[in-house]
Amino acid sequence: MPRLKPLAALGLIALFGYQYSFAEDRQLSSELGPLKVHTVAEGLVNPWAVAFLPDGQGYLVSERPGALRRVSAEGEISAPLRGVPEVFAVGQGGLLDVVLSPDFAEDRLVYLSYAEAGDGAAGTAVGRGKLSADASALENFEVIFRQQPKLSSGTHFGSRLVFDRDGHLFIALGDNNDRPTAQDLDKLQGKLVRIFPDGRIPEDNPFVSRDDARDEIWSYGHRNQQGAALNPWSGRLWTHEHGPRGGDEINIPEAGKNYGWPLATHGINYSMLAIPEAKGKTVEGTEAPHHVWEKSPAISGMAFYDAERFPAWQQNLFIGALAGQALIRLQLDGDRIVHEERLLESLKARVRDVRQGPDGYVYVLTDAPKGQLLRLGLASE
Repeated sequence: MPRLKPLAALGLIALFGYQYSFAEDRQLSSELGPLKVHTVAEGLVNPWAVAFLPDGQGYLVSERPGALRRVSAEGEISAPLRGVPEVFAVGQGGLLDVVLSPDFAEDRLVYLSYAEAGDGAAGTAVGRGKLSADASALENFEVIFRQQPKLSSGTHFGSRLVFDRDGHLFIALGDNNDRPTAQDLDKLQGKLVRIFPDGRIPEDNPFVSRDDARDEIWSYGHRNQQGAALNPWSGRLWTHEHGPRGGDEINIPEAGKNYGWPLATHGINYSMLAIPEAKGKTVEGTEAPHHVWEKSPAISGMAFYDAERFPAWQQNLFIGALAGQALIRLQLDGDRIVHEERLLESLKARVRDVRQGPDGYVYVLTDAPKGQLLRLGLASE
């Protein structure tokens, strides 16, 4: 799509409600020096995830109501890509994560997670399609994973997609707001699953030999996982999940381990009553969180920073906060979290996704009917 002249862009704004950013960069304070915030694009409808196309070709952004759009490097927003599956856009459901194949340069495959209706309810599905040469469509889209059974009426779908170094695809799922199922190994609610990119199941998954468990499961006892990223220094997967009222947590999930929900939690029900199944903050036989927030920021999105552009951010982990309306910066010492800073609070925006870009900047999506794609850097470096 050619870059539009300002008058043409204004015409599209009137027609479609999408905006292109001509605003000056903002400068905000941070502990490590002035933070420069550039608006790449605005007017996105509740954007959920962003992926970076190679060679400066822009970005793919998922909008929760069901559209996948290409955003050019200049901030121009395309029409919805064709070939995207129909989604269950109710409550927290819709089009969710988007990631590129590790071999995208050769196969041009794009992976999507989304809420899918069926059996009178909904669940999370994952599929893939080939991005057309002109980036206007996903071709030959195929579903490679479905959460079974479908139990959601519109809540707790998760979900994030992460490829590891061995070619496996991890899918971080929610419990569909059906708490006990997170402990049921014959169901895929509240699980982290591990499959191959084509949907096949690795033979070394921890429950493959058990007749009473789903072969896809890697770990269980999770609530609503909306953040996952591969630690670039250790190669291990980190995930995070929403607690109920309190108790958002980070985990480093290991094969076959139980991460507690709803038996162990630092939170309570939104009604201010205790979680009925809970037996305490820690329960024997379950894994304690790697990190926990007693007061929930409502976390979403996760990105480690290992680029050379901003040395002060190296060995840091960035996490979005929805209710907390911030970007959380966590300073690491190995796997230990030694310091926390809240960024972007003056924007009063729900941060849905955060990614490290190939250019070394940090990119953030704000969750709103006219959401923004922001690029962040330290002004002093």
